[in-house]
Amino acid sequence: MLPYLLRRLGQSVLVLLAVSWVAFGVFRHLGDPTISLLGEDASLADRQAVLAELGFDQPVAVQYLHYLGQVLQGEWGISYRTKQPVVAVIAERLPATLELAWVAGLLAVGGGVALGVYTAIRREGWFSRALMAVSLVGVSLPTFLIGIGLIDLFAVELRWLPSFGRGETVALGGWRTGLLTASGWASLVLPVCTLALFKLTLIMRLVRAEMLDALRTDYVRFAQARGLPWRSIHLRHALRNTLIPVVTITGLQIGSLIAFAIVTETVFQWPGVGLLFISSIQAVDVPVIAAYLLLIALLYVGINLAVDLLYLLVDPRLRQA
Repeated sequence: MLPYLLRRLGQSVLVLLAVSWVAFGVFRHLGDPTISLLGEDASLADRQAVLAELGFDQPVAVQYLHYLGQVLQGEWGISYRTKQPVVAVIAERLPATLELAWVAGLLAVGGGVALGVYTAIRREGWFSRALMAVSLVGVSLPTFLIGIGLIDLFAVELRWLPSFGRGETVALGGWRTGLLTASGWASLVLPVCTLALFKLTLIMRLVRAEMLDALRTDYVRFAQARGLPWRSIHLRHALRNTLIPVVTITGLQIGSLIAFAIVTETVFQWPGVGLLFISSIQAVDVPVIAAYLLLIALLYVGINLAVDLLYLLVDPRLRQA
């Protein structure tokens, strides 16, 4: 088991180094930092002084090592637009994105697995057929179109839910959350449904397909012949043996919830890091763009490591690898 974990950890470090090189390239070659920091009327001497202060007059390898050292120390630069440390700018927006992704992930995984198992067990029922038909909508329609449709129905026509913003938030230490207020939950409903629908339907269809294959295996038929309870057959035997591909796809989809929350946050003007990334691109705020790439890569790698640990629980054979 230890060699397996060390191998996965080494791969994760290599991925992070590769992404840090890409982020460094963005930071180094996108835009002119002297214009953002000094303005267009600055003198040549002032521009050269700023470039020297940033280390841009040194060889590329030295610049990258310096950049990597700053990242490891938590110094991700200064935002050209707000003139604040990038870490502080992202930390202010990160709670909104994490709460949106966390709630959407719970809905997608919980609902997808439950509905997948149900549609596999009751595959001939009318409700299962209706769910499979509706799931085509979630798989086929783009996220922004789903969000606009939900806004038109529930915010414009019915006026049940707000169409933008995060609602009222309260401070818990350095974390501002909307999960403790009624308006926060009301504002969360439409973005969560928009972000989770595609993942939920994808996981549901995957679980259903894997469950149908498992239910046709000899060990399940033998368990049925022994007269074991149907819950034990379906949940302990069939579902357990479908979890490897389900865990793999689910882990990747949960990671993409954060990476692709950009569209949902833009549609609903949700004040998270995705909306910050869009505004940073428009303003050519290079340090924030580079930091966003690093942050998403770090989250992806962390989720993949968690998935690898789940493999050890689901498939004991990997503990001998």
